[in-house]
Amino acid sequence: MQSQIQKLLFGDGMKLGVFISDFRVPGRTIDRLNAEKLGIFLVSNGILHAVIKENGKTSPLLEKGGAKFYVLSEDLQTRGFTDNDVDKKVNIVTYNGLVDLIMNEYEKLAWL
Repeated sequence: MQSQIQKLLFGDGMKLGVFISDFRVPGRTIDRLNAEKLGIFLVSNGILHAVIKENGKTSPLLEKGGAKFYVLSEDLQTRGFTDNDVDKKVNIVTYNGLVDLIMNEYEKLAWL
């Protein structure tokens, strides 16, 4: 049973989309994610990973190898940021674009 849960949560050749809605870095959990295709969606206060630099360095979250990063444009605007503030590793998407991604590109979704 536990190995089945791990496969669901951490991948086994699947296409996994993960929502991050907080600025806290879910380090160990993110490090354990293993999927054929991994998309990380920065929403709500999670968008801060895409725009804030500490001591000139980007968020450690953006160092997750093999992941594609997306930030919700409406959440950027709500918090007073523009597209120009976003790290180059992160793709900016609208609500409609986000829905298209999760419906067409990812088999499983998780929220951290």
